Amino acid sequence: MKQEELTKISKYLSYILRHKPESIGIKLSENGWCSIDELIEKTTKFNLTKEVIDIVIQTNDKQRFISNLSSTMIRANQGHSIDIDLGLEPIKPPKRLFHGTAIRFMDSIKKKGITKQNRQYVHLSESISIAWHVGSRHGKPIVLFISSYRMVKDGYKFYKSENNVWLVDNVPIKYIEEK
Repeated sequence: MKQEELTKISKYLSYILRHKPESIGIKLSENGWCSIDELIEKTTKFNLTKEVIDIVIQTNDKQRFISNLSSTMIRANQGHSIDIDLGLEPIKPPKRLFHGTAIRFMDSIKKKGITKQNRQYVHLSESISIAWHVGSRHGKPIVLFISSYRMVKDGYKFYKSENNVWLVDNVPIKYIEEK
């Protein structure tokens, strides 16, 4: 299967598992899990098979999806706009994390901080290069340095997804440094 087709399937799975499961008549569990058999059965846009889904899970560069040990269920690791309990426990982050965004969003960020918009959490990274890449998907990129150490001291809770994305409810302006 060509990479272009795998990318289309990955975007489709992101849409279904993170935002609109009802668009194909699926109901996710409270933890975001979906039966792979049901997903295959209700998908008409692609010729999905368990093998294709396994390839997407294993080759997705952002590791957006995970399957259970028996490969009967699938879920998105993070990025949901629907209410999902990923079962993550608060964890102490590194002293500094990074957020990639586009320069065109800076006026809003300077007024409101970094907000989760239509997602469950703000996404942060331990890597400047990953943050830069994320920002470049939205326009001319900028990387913001986040004082996660100060945020933890002030009572903010951080979570780390299965694919190493740091999650927090929001990042107020006073914890953001522009470098």
